[in-house]
Amino acid sequence: MPIYEFLCESCNVVFSFHSFRIDTTTVPACPRCGGGRMVRVPSRFGVGTVARRNGADLPGDGGGPDLDDSGLEREMMRLASEMEGMDENDPRQMAQLVRRMADLTGEPVTPAMEEMIRRLEAGEDPEAVEEALGDEIEAEMEETAGKSGEPARDDGIYPLR
Repeated sequence: MPIYEFLCESCNVVFSFHSFRIDTTTVPACPRCGGGRMVRVPSRFGVGTVARRNGADLPGDGGGPDLDDSGLEREMMRLASEMEGMDENDPRQMAQLVRRMADLTGEPVTPAMEEMIRRLEAGEDPEAVEEALGDEIEAEMEETAGKSGEPARDDGIYPLR
């Protein structure tokens, strides 16, 4: 299941979209503002792996695994397979997925995100955790993006239609 990333130029946020087929032409509407000013951007997985292989020091590179193309593909396929069998109502499985994604991407885990993961690992209701920490996580993401000059990243995965 391919995942495509698009930047909403109005919101300055990168969103991830999944598709059940390879689709290089569809441009979705922004999930946040509904706008049509979305631009396809390179996936952080691909950019991070190529840059690490070439010895580049990426801003925000948290030192995720240095995978070659085949290693990255295996890990992504494994992760996609795990997601298919995941019980989306099980907060512990959700927490495990978030940790795994952070490990694969080398993305730093902010304090509020760490608290969210800890609460999910303890079995708390995901909706209650989102209600309690959603604004704080969003503020941390915006703060981090503002410091690095990069757009914020939305942590959801949306269907590409």
